[in-house]
Amino acid sequence: MARIVMKFGGSSVADLDRIRNVARHVKREVDAGHQVAVVVSAMAGKTNELVGWVQAMPMVAGASAPLYDAREYDAIVASGEQVTSGLLAIALQSMGVDARSWQGWQIPVKTDNAHAAARILEIDGSELIRRFEMGQVAVVAGFQGISPDNRLATLGRGGSDTSAVAIAAAVKADRCDIYTDVDGVYTTDPRIEPKARRMKKIAFEEMLEMASLGAKVLQVRSVELAMVHKVRTFVRSSFVDPDAPGMGDLIDPPGTLICDEEEIVEQEVVTGIAYAKDEAQISLRRLADRPGVSAAIFGPLADAYINVDMIVQNISEDGSRTDMTFTVPTSDAEKALAVLEGQKQVVGYDVVQSESGLAKVSVIGIGMRSHAGVAATAFKALAEKSINIKAITTSEIKISILIDGAYAELAVRTLHSVYGLDKS
Repeated sequence: MARIVMKFGGSSVADLDRIRNVARHVKREVDAGHQVAVVVSAMAGKTNELVGWVQAMPMVAGASAPLYDAREYDAIVASGEQVTSGLLAIALQSMGVDARSWQGWQIPVKTDNAHAAARILEIDGSELIRRFEMGQVAVVAGFQGISPDNRLATLGRGGSDTSAVAIAAAVKADRCDIYTDVDGVYTTDPRIEPKARRMKKIAFEEMLEMASLGAKVLQVRSVELAMVHKVRTFVRSSFVDPDAPGMGDLIDPPGTLICDEEEIVEQEVVTGIAYAKDEAQISLRRLADRPGVSAAIFGPLADAYINVDMIVQNISEDGSRTDMTFTVPTSDAEKALAVLEGQKQVVGYDVVQSESGLAKVSVIGIGMRSHAGVAATAFKALAEKSINIKAITTSEIKISILIDGAYAELAVRTLHSVYGLDKS
């Protein structure tokens, strides 16, 4: 017998028929004798609808700007998961499974006060464990918790993944199964490279890099939690017949296992290729090279919640002036330029330049730590395809390359092939 947390995303619970299919997946694990908690998202499209209502209401009510209380935003958008959890509990009860729904505040999932983007501080899993011992399935509304001001707080987009991993850690689950519309984690996006392979295992660090660099399979914070708490996590498809061969296999179920590096016997040099389109590059030219300048640039950008990624600094020969180049999402470019304009007197740059429509392509693999020449291989392969590199950043297990967005798909296919990822 094992203790399992199962998470189902919006596409998996999009309508009543799919919720019934999810119930069959849950019943399969219950019938196998496992203790089960289920974390669910809102039905597909429902959160977007609720957010749209929140954004429209101030203007409908006569306000001059679409401003609203983030606490009320949370009260509204959290209702989507509440509906799904109740419907799934009813479906399970109809199949003879003892189940009940739980809201985040009932467990409780305690968060900080950052409404609409709250972080989980603590989960008391004792009541869920007591119910497990009684044979009851817990159906938990994901994406939500309760803040110190005793209000509902939501965890930000993709927060149900985080809820599932955090609950798995709190109840000391043997595994956390993330059911989605894909059957695992691939070496790259199969829509770009049809030869992409589903990986049997991937290390936490590699998955964290892939998630943060553009892979949409899991939310970044959920991978961080899984790595910190050593929560073995499976990515699986909810659209496979629950009674298909192997679906109930506890040891080797179909999908991709995200686990500790020690569990992976044969570590490949490169595990996968990730990409992110719609990147913008901002360059500050001829600014003073003195202590405090970087803080004066990136501090205000952080205060404006602008995520800065690749940073490259060039210093003049005499060491008095420098150029600073970095990337931000294209959607944040105008806001970033406005922030930098406000800092011009403090920073003292001559001119700011920007370019949008770029793409970031990343090569990821824990095997890079012990293999030389990985970067050179990438640079040579891209040069042979006449793809110009605008910026490069590296870490122990990652190389990120900034290029023109028009060449993104060609770069992904080229790198996927040159590292042999298209071979079985």
